[in-house]
Amino acid sequence: MYACDRELVDSLLAAQEPNDAQLVDLGRLLMRYSGFPGALDLQSDLDKTLRLWGLSRDALYQRCRAIWAAGYRPGAQAQEQAVGSGFDTADQDSP
Repeated sequence: MYACDRELVDSLLAAQEPNDAQLVDLGRLLMRYSGFPGALDLQSDLDKTLRLWGLSRDALYQRCRAIWAAGYRPGAQAQEQAVGSGFDTADQDSP
């Protein structure tokens, strides 16, 4: 999990204005590594992300609860669908 989490933490550190998914990711990673005896660099960067975003853990968790209560589900964001005459006939043009 470290390699995946390292990449995600790096992207969170780079976020200026976190979106809902980033807030939820930070919350879950803080819970995952709470009390974990290793990955001290990840834990340090998670705390640094909180400070950069101007949040306490309690404030983050409160926002995460509100995000989930509003119906957030990971990966359930609206996807742009290809529609229109070019899309509709693409398969029919091939022999």
